[in-house]
Amino acid sequence: MDLPSPGLPDRLRSAGTRRARDLAARARLGTRRLAPYRPRSELVLPATEVPRAAVPAVDAHNHLGRWLTDGRAWLAPDVPALLARMDELNLAAVVNLDGRPGEELEANLDRYDRAHPGRFATFAHVDWSLLTRGPAGVGAMVAQVERAARAGAAGLKVWKDLGLVQRDASGALVRPDDPRLADVFDAAGEHGLPVLVHIGDPPAFFRPVDRFNERLEELTRHPDWSWHGKGVPTHRELQDAFESLVGAHPGTTFIGAHVAGWAENLQWVSDVLDRHPNLVVDTGARLAELGRQPRAAAAFVRRHADRVLWGSDSFPFEAGAVSRWFRLLETADEAFDYGPEPDQGRWTVSGLDLEPEVLAAVYAGNARRVVPALAR
Repeated sequence: MDLPSPGLPDRLRSAGTRRARDLAARARLGTRRLAPYRPRSELVLPATEVPRAAVPAVDAHNHLGRWLTDGRAWLAPDVPALLARMDELNLAAVVNLDGRPGEELEANLDRYDRAHPGRFATFAHVDWSLLTRGPAGVGAMVAQVERAARAGAAGLKVWKDLGLVQRDASGALVRPDDPRLADVFDAAGEHGLPVLVHIGDPPAFFRPVDRFNERLEELTRHPDWSWHGKGVPTHRELQDAFESLVGAHPGTTFIGAHVAGWAENLQWVSDVLDRHPNLVVDTGARLAELGRQPRAAAAFVRRHADRVLWGSDSFPFEAGAVSRWFRLLETADEAFDYGPEPDQGRWTVSGLDLEPEVLAAVYAGNARRVVPALAR
């Protein structure tokens, strides 16, 4: 007859106690607020400071005007100080995307392009609300493009309101590939103005704001940034509309802002670039997305080395935010923070370690080829 081990009850009691403690700890974790949680990495890794771009660079996506302050203030209040910071960072020029129609375009051109030739290139906007006037409104938009070209605008900026906000006279949302707008985009091509299109938003902004959303904390802080359940096209529908727009106007050069709106799916972007030779992309505000997939991102940039334009989208212009791009593009550093706070998602980024010839193209060569005003 087998006798029970004298220590077994004690081990069972010990296991039961450990399980109870574990369940209690999980319950506490489930109710703990994670908003203030900022874990500090224990990794010990090389950290490379890169205060200046490897070559005189062109920031192909930035905001210097009054558009994003509702006309209240210039995002670069001190232009000489801005120029000094640009020199410190080895920035030869900045593309300013804030040239609203009419007097605001002229004010931006006077303040930047005309006052400091070669250092700035301002893109104009079009008043899409004119579409509510029918064919006459389309004609008025074409005239805006023509006036912008005569004034010295370097290109056109199309914001996400085309596809998500702007409606026609019937109340229907107007997508960027709406055939009624064809003359506007053809006019841009005829006048040599590249068209930079900000299509949609990150795909997470179209998903339910729940525990599965990788940008839950960001959307909790900014609930108005979520498009879920608001009766707008899906992220994929907007991406397809963008490709349709590019394909419909082969004589116009398009710049797909923010890695063509889908930095999370570089294969899709690569395929679209292969299909449409009149398309290039910029990197604006996608450091966090590119850096968390460094091998895929580096392969993408190398494959399309003549089609990628570096842009920081750092505004108000901040030297630290700009120089983080240099570390990402130029070094092989691993697992570093993409910003002072993990405001987009809880991940780190690693460097792409791009070759000098690729850096020269991405930093400046491509922008000077694509934007004629910069070549001049």
